[in-house]
Amino acid sequence: MRLCVTIFAVLWMMLASAPASADTIHLKNGRTILADHVRENGSHCEYDIGEDTYAIPKSSVERIEAGGMPVVAPVGSNKGSGDLPVFMPLDTLANEGDLSQVIVKDGKIDSDALSRLEGKGNADLSATVDFIAGKFEFMHGNPDQARRYFDTALRFQPENATVLTYYAALLVRTGNSSQALSYAQRAARAAPESPDAYAVLGYAQQASDRTSEAVSSFKRSLELRPDAAIQKFLDKAEREQNVETDFSQRESSHFVLHYEGKQSSETFRGQVLAALEADYDDLSRTLGTPPRDNILVTLYTEQAFFDVTRAPSWTGALNDGKLRIPVSGLSAMTTELARVLKHELAHSFINHLSSNRCPPWLNEGIAQLLEPRSLGSDGRQLSLLFNAQQEIPLNMLEGSFLRFSGTKAYVAYAESLAAVSYINDSYGMGDLQQILQRLGEGSSTEAALRATIHSDYGQLESEVGKYLADKYGK
Repeated sequence: MRLCVTIFAVLWMMLASAPASADTIHLKNGRTILADHVRENGSHCEYDIGEDTYAIPKSSVERIEAGGMPVVAPVGSNKGSGDLPVFMPLDTLANEGDLSQVIVKDGKIDSDALSRLEGKGNADLSATVDFIAGKFEFMHGNPDQARRYFDTALRFQPENATVLTYYAALLVRTGNSSQALSYAQRAARAAPESPDAYAVLGYAQQASDRTSEAVSSFKRSLELRPDAAIQKFLDKAEREQNVETDFSQRESSHFVLHYEGKQSSETFRGQVLAALEADYDDLSRTLGTPPRDNILVTLYTEQAFFDVTRAPSWTGALNDGKLRIPVSGLSAMTTELARVLKHELAHSFINHLSSNRCPPWLNEGIAQLLEPRSLGSDGRQLSLLFNAQQEIPLNMLEGSFLRFSGTKAYVAYAESLAAVSYINDSYGMGDLQQILQRLGEGSSTEAALRATIHSDYGQLESEVGKYLADKYGK
């Protein structure tokens, strides 16, 4: 996402009112979720962030505390992994007891216990325990381990719809939408009455540029079970389908470009793709491993962009898995458009490297740094803000910037760039890469920071304040 604001308003005005209290969910994996309200509903804890409701299994929750600072949902977030279907072992396994307690010990998979259960020669039992292990790793942010367990489970039960559904969801979430599609299709064939299978199939189709098929899958899921989150995905897919009915397509080595023929010239579209390919090469050198699938890019008129995304008016572009770029009035590449393209493409690399677990402040900070953008005159204002201890706390910037007003969003972007600039100037791009990699391996943001630059959020905010004072405070 990229901010479209030209005036830096008085920074502390938007911080004048105290934030409302909220509830804090402490997870067993060390992470916390700050929510407006938390309640129990059966085997799940439901929590509200803004206008959205999410859920997480009670088994993942250590405790819930009242009070705290409310946050907002991540950009493009959908319901958490805990809202995927619950695996129900066959009745023949009833005598095995609680298998999850047998194979999960001290917060990790007990490989010896898993091997003993697999050694019993019961295919159903083996599939179940490997699925439980895969689900545990999936929910704890360890995609590579989860894939290995899901692969093993499918060797024992190749057409188990629940395993296939989870595997497809994992692949979509880690940027392997084309591979996810085949697993999701198998899941829907194996369980034609499963709303979860059709929901994940819709996700995979949408990410694979099959919007009309995604619309059908989301509709089928909703027929089987109404769900507000799926309805939102359907609504967006239908808006995209309606706007892009007459769009054409052009491809390059790493991109698929969608556009309305009359809104831009062939020369201009060629310039866009050439810029993106150059940025792709540069980001590959800077950040390392690029996304696996071709990257989808859509050029919109200003009105069509906001019709599809429903983004705030201050938004200048968006990456929600697809690069969505408004180009009204442009007939040739400009310096500003080049920066927008590189910023949005950087998000794809960052999301891939972090397995989509990068908090927005770090994501937006790195994307701005790589445009490249510097703080410039904003540095002085930020220095004053930090000196007065009126900055937005970094844990508050783990939520989506889309819920901020234009002024508050501007501050959030500036703080994000300041924090990342400090890390880059003090430790280097290699440490930023290490932080992203640790996030992708399942670390919390603070754990990744401590392991790399030896700072938690409080220490980092203090160091950023000193950095700004030294560089801009005079």
